[in-house]
Amino acid sequence: MTTSSKIQVMSATLLAIESSCDETSAAVIQDGKKVLSNVVASQVDIHKEYGGVVPEIASRMHVELIMPVVDKAFKDANIGKDDIQGIAVTHGPGLIGALMVGLSTAKALAFGIGVPLIGVNHLEAHMSAVHLENEVSFPFVGLVVSGGHTSLYLVRSYTEFELLGKTRDDAAGEAFDKAAKIMGLPYPGGIEIDKLAKEGNREAIDFPRPFMSSSTFDFSFSGLKTSVLYYLRKHSEPSEQELKDICASYQEAIVDTLVDKTLLAAKENKVANVVIAGGVACNSRLRELSKERLGKEGINVYIPSPKYCTDNAAMIGSLGGFMFLNGDISELSLTPFSTSRPKYGRGRGGEAKKAQSS
Repeated sequence: MTTSSKIQVMSATLLAIESSCDETSAAVIQDGKKVLSNVVASQVDIHKEYGGVVPEIASRMHVELIMPVVDKAFKDANIGKDDIQGIAVTHGPGLIGALMVGLSTAKALAFGIGVPLIGVNHLEAHMSAVHLENEVSFPFVGLVVSGGHTSLYLVRSYTEFELLGKTRDDAAGEAFDKAAKIMGLPYPGGIEIDKLAKEGNREAIDFPRPFMSSSTFDFSFSGLKTSVLYYLRKHSEPSEQELKDICASYQEAIVDTLVDKTLLAAKENKVANVVIAGGVACNSRLRELSKERLGKEGINVYIPSPKYCTDNAAMIGSLGGFMFLNGDISELSLTPFSTSRPKYGRGRGGEAKKAQSS
């Protein structure tokens, strides 16, 4: 078994694997910042029929897709297996069956090639995606908004993350998808709401902003989702324009909450930079309002390109690369049943601080 150990390297080319939900992805990343390849096979069209991700189907599709995706990543990068120094893989959080496909593949490849395995936290990797396109100074506040997670972090370095707050129930992505289903919109619901909201009135309906009066950095979107249900019970057959107004007002409530909480965290921690990442960071109104409102406070906002916001292996390779260079190497016995970071070795900066994860 390979145990945690310090490694003295100044450069690293890693294969990265991501399979936490319904995207099968592999990438080749150099030094945590340079993308040599990034292959993503999405299952969205498969799960549309069911109105959401079906874990068993997702796992079976990962089994079919994982090796062709890995092979293409090597081919696109124009390198061979002998050219990599390590393998980074998502070890959580995510769907257990889906994670196990990626982990098992990564373990087998790492053992066969004879390179270290680096277990990467999926949420922390979302924030690391910003380093693929931007130079962002530390510390910064990171907001991760994805399908199943909404979390705020204070990011002190490439590999140090302090959890400030997280959702207590539904995440922002879940709130979008569940409300869309209530309104009879197709999956993925967040994309449809964003599309319709562009032609709606954001002030038409005063939906609640949960936890806005509290100083906590936690979020709660379950009640907001329920308010849409109650509204539609009273207005059971909205016109086309009324539906657009509902979408615009509902989206504004979610985005308003996300931006205000992030601004609060930035002010309290006295940081000049904010990173917003995760699938919901593709939302056009979130991108617009965050830059507008935080910009007025003199805070720089960095949001990765949409291709690096949705689940992808490049972000896993980014964080994995920094961990590798810092000497944070996982054990090959790593399992997906814990969302905490794997054991750390001693990097160049001494004993690395164990990060908190959601």
